[in-house]
Order: sequence, then C-alpha cells, then structure tokens
Amino acid sequence: MVDKVIPIRIDEGKGLTPSIPGKLVPAHSHTKDLRGRTLRDLRISVTDRCNFRCTYCMPKEVFDQSYPYLSHQELLSFEEIARLSSIFASLGIEKIRLTGGEPLLRKNLEVLVEMLATIRTPSGSALDLTLTTNGSILRKKARALKDAGLNRITVSLDGLNDEIFKKMNDVDFPVHDVLAGIAAAQEVGFSSIKVNMVVKKGTNDHEILAMAKHFKGSNIVLRFIEFMDVGSSNGWDMTQVLPSKEVIARIHAAFPLEPIDANYQGEVAQRWRYVDGSGEIGVISSVTQTFCHECTRARISTDGQMYLCLFANEGFDFKTMLRSDKTDLEIANAIMSTWAGRDDHYSEVRGSHTASPASGHRKVEMSYIGG
Repeated sequence: MVDKVIPIRIDEGKGLTPSIPGKLVPAHSHTKDLRGRTLRDLRISVTDRCNFRCTYCMPKEVFDQSYPYLSHQELLSFEEIARLSSIFASLGIEKIRLTGGEPLLRKNLEVLVEMLATIRTPSGSALDLTLTTNGSILRKKARALKDAGLNRITVSLDGLNDEIFKKMNDVDFPVHDVLAGIAAAQEVGFSSIKVNMVVKKGTNDHEILAMAKHFKGSNIVLRFIEFMDVGSSNGWDMTQVLPSKEVIARIHAAFPLEPIDANYQGEVAQRWRYVDGSGEIGVISSVTQTFCHECTRARISTDGQMYLCLFANEGFDFKTMLRSDKTDLEIANAIMSTWAGRDDHYSEVRGSHTASPASGHRKVEMSYIGG
C-alpha cells in the first residue's frame, strides 16, 4: 500500500531533557521544520476501511473486495495511539483529529476518545479532540462520543440531492441518514460542527447554493474543498477543479459575504461570513491558493507511520518503536528529529510531481492517512 517506510535513527539524549519521572520537557519547545513551521496539529487514522466508495477517495475499481486492507494486528492499538498522542502532546501538539477511512467503523472508538481526553499539554490544558466522519453511523454514536470527551465533529457531505450524493458515495447511501447524524450530534450538545463538501466541477458544483442555503443560519460551518490530487487512484484532473474564488462568487451573488480573519495561525480554510449575521462558510483551496507555508500538521497512518504531508509517498515508522523497548524519551526525540528535517511543500510545486502512471511518483492514499 505504501511505497516506502523510512526507519527512524535515534540520537539518544539530544533535543529533550528528562524532568519529573514519566514526564518529558522539550529542550526547544515547538520545534520548527526546515521552513520554519511549528508542529501543532496531529491527525490519526484509526482504520483504512470505509463503507463509502467516494470517487475522489476510494473508487470501487481500486478498493474492491480483493483490496489488501490491513489486518487487526497491523493496526495501532488504542493503548499505542494514546501513548503516542501523549508524547506528541508533550512536544506542543494542541489538537488531535481522528480520521480514517471511516473512523466510526473502528469498534468502540469512544473508548479511545476517553483515553485521549485525559491527556494534558505541558501547560495543563486538555487537547482539542475532533473527528472527521462520513456521518453514516453518527446517529448511533453521537451520544457516546460526546460523553467520552470529543469536542468537535466534521461531517463530509457532498450534496443534498439524493441522486448526486449517491453518485458521489457510490454505495447508494441516502443523504437523509447523514443529515440525521448531524441532527443527532446537535441534539446531544456538540456546539462545534462543520460540514465539508468536496466540489468536483461538472459533478456536484450545482449543489453549492443548495448546501449554502440549507446550512445558513444553522450554527454549522459549511466548508467547500477543491477537488485535490490526493493519492494515485482518484483520476484527478485539473479540469474538474472549481476554484474556491468561484465558489465564493456564486454564494456571494445570492447571499452577500464578507471575509473574516482566521481563528489561528495555520488554519487551512479561508473564512467568510454572511453579511446578515446568519453564520459563516469556509473554502479550502489546496490547488489554486496553496497554504504549505503555514502547514502545522503531521499525520499518523492506521499502522503507525508518520507522514509529513497529505501528498507524501513515504512515511516514518513509529509502530516498530512503540512495540520495542524504546522509551517515551527516545520516541519523542525521533518525532522532533523527523519534523525538524521536514521540507514538504507539494501544493506549491504541483504539476511536475503530480502522480501519473508514467511518473513513478505514487502518493499515499487518503484512506490510509486521513484527509
């Protein structure tokens, strides 16, 4: 599934200093990579399986019944994920997002959420725990996730028209059930819910206004994502990309918008609010308006490889370290060393590196490391 996994070299004792037994204190807090970017956000894929076959992520012709999914033994256990997350938190991570595949297919995921909710940063604050889901199982799991300590939820929804939505998910799943999952999340008390729509020109872009109208005034932030060349299986074509500026123009013509500042440095979505005060939307423009220079994210794959970019084609093996006799200090040092050598900026050089059958450059699939 992955072309290459790079083992980590350990320089014991460098970069971190021991403090209270069982604690880690970075010698240089908030380590920066080669482009001066700080590690703050961690995305953890808990499963490589999904019950949808969205054409831009897990097309049926590739992810069929014979596709070699990871075995249970190959997955990081909840205990391993919690340990690794705690180490990352000691290094300055403030937010963890659980992804997949479809993360709610991982049995008893709320148990992991509860474990992660006990982790504290060096300042003593809890992590910002969030989840990205296709919403298919959310109605059943919303209460358990809320009670376990999950802070926020993002739901993927690529249209309101049932025919279009079923065409996008390619498993005949009805849009009503996803909307019911969103409603359930609101009912149990989630106050921060986002909905992500991947826009493919000529496929679902005529749903933009319907989506905006539906979620306007709902206290749910709707975000539009440009169709990206993630992985090597989704048949990406630039002609299917609708630039975010056109998305904004369409909505603005019907519901006037004005730009607003980012919530924090490195936020990937550009924020806009309705002039009438009825909420906000966002656009994520990885293709036409790159944000590599502010990227603060690392990704952990389902089987414990660390990826430094959504468009990477090689990972760094931390599962082996977790399953050996390596100490937390050694693992923390390896994380810092890996991040310090990071130079990834794929979206800024897109074109010459775009995967094709002849290029030999195969990017890791989104279902393996999350979005």
